[in-house]
Amino acid sequence: MGGPALIAVVVDALDAAAALRAEELAWRTGLPLASRDPAAVGAELCLAVTDARLELREAGNSQARPLFVDFVSGPTGYRRRSGGGRGQPIGRAVGLRTGCRTIFDATAGLGRDAFLLACLGCEVVACERSPVIAAMLYDALERARRVGDDQLAAICDRLVFREGDAIQALASLSPECTPEVVYVDPMYAPLQRSALSKKELRILRRIVGDDVDAGELLCVARAKARRRTVVKRHHSAPPLAPDVSHSVEGQRVRYDVYLS
Repeated sequence: MGGPALIAVVVDALDAAAALRAEELAWRTGLPLASRDPAAVGAELCLAVTDARLELREAGNSQARPLFVDFVSGPTGYRRRSGGGRGQPIGRAVGLRTGCRTIFDATAGLGRDAFLLACLGCEVVACERSPVIAAMLYDALERARRVGDDQLAAICDRLVFREGDAIQALASLSPECTPEVVYVDPMYAPLQRSALSKKELRILRRIVGDDVDAGELLCVARAKARRRTVVKRHHSAPPLAPDVSHSVEGQRVRYDVYLS
């Protein structure tokens, strides 16, 4: 696969405060600040501060659509507005019908599953190890809060994003703070099919790589989850651990459930 892509922070905004936001973002993520020219630092991708949002772009390819996180419109917004019912496979997998409500999403990614679970009434803490993706998640959540929609604001209040390693975050939880459910969606290369487009998966893999420590994460998750651990898998992929309690089948994926 090669090493991680070199990413630079750039400014593409008319707002005079954008440059300050970019400087703060570069400091927080440890990325180089390239003003408006990512090629100046040899970047392959750039995290662009725009007037509307944070965007992840392919450097030197102005025709490519940017990657960004959006909880208001697009597919995620549609799922929220359509009600997303608790009968969905992910809702059944995490145990909504049995009263499970507190969830630790150990692999936040672009936040879509975490946001959907918050839409279904769960209290969700979602952990993302990539500072770049975490910055995009924070940005999307703040934009959603500013919309002025009371229902959307209530959903946002049930969702917390944290940057860091999920294994360490879970291991440090005291018994009184452990979640009912730990949700794991490992990044795998050839087999993984999901709601993400091929481009989104390709860019995400350039940033975060494959989750080679998924087995260790599952062990820690099962030790900390009070009621169940849920692992999202491609239909043809073997279980991450053999002792699956049961599985819930979705259209493109299945959810392996490990009861505590």
